[in-house]
Amino acid sequence: MLNSLVIAMAVIHVYVFCLEAIWWGKPKTNRIFHVTDANAQILRQVMFNQGFYNLFLAIALLVGFLWSSDPSHEVQAQALKDYASLSILGAGLVLWLSEPKLIRAAMIQAAPAAVYWVIRLLA
Repeated sequence: MLNSLVIAMAVIHVYVFCLEAIWWGKPKTNRIFHVTDANAQILRQVMFNQGFYNLFLAIALLVGFLWSSDPSHEVQAQALKDYASLSILGAGLVLWLSEPKLIRAAMIQAAPAAVYWVIRLLA
């Protein structure tokens, strides 16, 4: 179950990378982020950078997932998955608290990480 959540978080963050770094400024992406065309242009470089932050989290999750099948990398794999998921959970909370109208996006981001931690702490 935990590895399924790790993969879900990675897929979400690759998708968000695409939105922020590749598709930024397109009408559909602007609607998703509630920004005007003018504001999208102003934010283009910031969002490009933010997109790569999301990609790097996805990479950490995927490396952790891949390493988890190798007993010699068990500790490193768990550390990567834990750190990335805590970062995702924290970022989702910051998004929700700083921009309440983006609660749906914050929940999509944070919910798998929250479930991951509930299961991890109860296991």
